[in-house]
Amino acid sequence: MATAPTARADTTAAKKPKEAKTGHPSGDKRFKVLDITMKRAQYRPDVLIEVLHKAQEAFGYLEEDVLLYVARGLKLPLSRVYGVATFYHLFSLKPGGTHTCVVCTGTACYVKGGGQVLSALEEHLGIKVGDTTPDGEMSLLSARCLGACGIAPAVVFDGTVAPKQTAELALEKVKGWMD
Repeated sequence: MATAPTARADTTAAKKPKEAKTGHPSGDKRFKVLDITMKRAQYRPDVLIEVLHKAQEAFGYLEEDVLLYVARGLKLPLSRVYGVATFYHLFSLKPGGTHTCVVCTGTACYVKGGGQVLSALEEHLGIKVGDTTPDGEMSLLSARCLGACGIAPAVVFDGTVAPKQTAELALEKVKGWMD
């Protein structure tokens, strides 16, 4: 008794839908982190701030190419992405320096001399708050409040809070970085 030949399913010929190409044309793997974050949130526009946080964490700052990539990924106008990135002070559109100095300008710190500390640093470094020295060594920032009112005026040098700062103490610390 002869049996009819059975048709074998050719699994290699099965057509699968093509996956959307992800990543950046440059091949920079940091864009993959953004893809994962956006995909996890199902590309909802309300995750914009979370995605921008991831982008800044990965790239160090939010350059135009990154903002455009996020806008396209979340299907948002670039103006909205840029608006959010510039509204919140924790996002930076410029690369930071090797060292960072954050002067608290909250009420307690300001009253106890934080404003003078900030002015002295601006004058010494030749930059304004939010800028980085031309050699890329130092970024000068300010914060509305560090929550360290008991040790006012407070300054954060490379992530370490320094209590009861004077203009002289802050300049001494910064001069050590610049030499």
